[in-house]
Amino acid sequence: MRLKFVVGSVLLAILMTAVPSVLHAQVRVGVAIAEAPPPLLVYDQPICPGDGYFWTPGYWDYDYDAGDYFWVPGTWVEPPEVGFLWTPGWWGWGGSGFIFNVGYWGPVVGFYGGINYGFGYFGTGFYGGRWEGGHFFYNTEVWHVGGDFHNVYHEHVDIRNDTHVAYNGHGGIDARPTREEEAAAHERHVGPVAAQTQHVQAARSDPQQRFSNNHGRPATLATARPGDFHGNNAVRGENNGARNEPNAARTENNAARTENSGSRTYTHPNDLPAAERPAAPNTGNAKQDQKIQQQQEKLYNKQQQERQKLQAQQDREHQQLQKQKASDARTQQLEQKHAQQTQQLQQRHTQQMQQMQQRSAPASHGGRPK
Repeated sequence: MRLKFVVGSVLLAILMTAVPSVLHAQVRVGVAIAEAPPPLLVYDQPICPGDGYFWTPGYWDYDYDAGDYFWVPGTWVEPPEVGFLWTPGWWGWGGSGFIFNVGYWGPVVGFYGGINYGFGYFGTGFYGGRWEGGHFFYNTEVWHVGGDFHNVYHEHVDIRNDTHVAYNGHGGIDARPTREEEAAAHERHVGPVAAQTQHVQAARSDPQQRFSNNHGRPATLATARPGDFHGNNAVRGENNGARNEPNAARTENNAARTENSGSRTYTHPNDLPAAERPAAPNTGNAKQDQKIQQQQEKLYNKQQQERQKLQAQQDREHQQLQKQKASDARTQQLEQKHAQQTQQLQQRHTQQMQQMQQRSAPASHGGRPK
């Protein structure tokens, strides 16, 4: 991953105009990253350490000196003020690279890029709890609190965003702030508290949290308190790592959990599972079924060609590095790039097949096939 320094007022102006004006106060200006952040991780949420703590989800940050992403574990934090909620930071495309929009505390949760961080932050809005009468009430559908908590409630959340992409735009999440989210950015708010800043610094200083060392499998995924990476309640990675899989919340014994939705991250197209041909159409119209089946076959063949084309391109880039006797760092950078390309290809193909399947579904009663 190479750091692109945005030098000069003209280039900086181009970068800033590519970001919604309502978010300028959040943008970490001056730098842009060429490579997108790795996929978000699936992990269990540690039990809330005490009444009044607020969950801040884990994310990938960037060490500009080392030129490397590092995982900041999710953690419980005490808000700076009663009535304040946390709006997570997020990565977004800024025209010449990826830039980070810093999270903040405020009375309303604003736009966080459409990113699904799990635990009540599913891309838009917030479902982890609410303030009532100067006291915070926890939604045990999505947050894991102890049995001695009395200020709790249980509200089912219909999760519609199950992707693990960690950035907005440029092939990532396609989301824009709503009118309410734009208004939230103008509300009075403050940046991360000291405990959060120290937590980020601890993650930056830990080699096991760096992508170049953990390859997307950090040692510590979440903590009960900021900076407590090795405490008894810290969530450690499986085999010193984590799963690069989509976030999907569920309830188990009144505790928030994340579950494996059945997908994972692959580095190269050849690593992907064999593509399955779509089910035979059944619209109730024989001619329509034949037409859709031809379209399905055409799409299937096109996707196979795109897989082969991307694999060939990645193979050439590997061969070039081998000829150049590139360092391990450069090799890791290339692997991250290939994983991102493969992820985007897989997501695009999945969406295309889903759309095709919707068209081939049986006609509803009383309806006419198109």
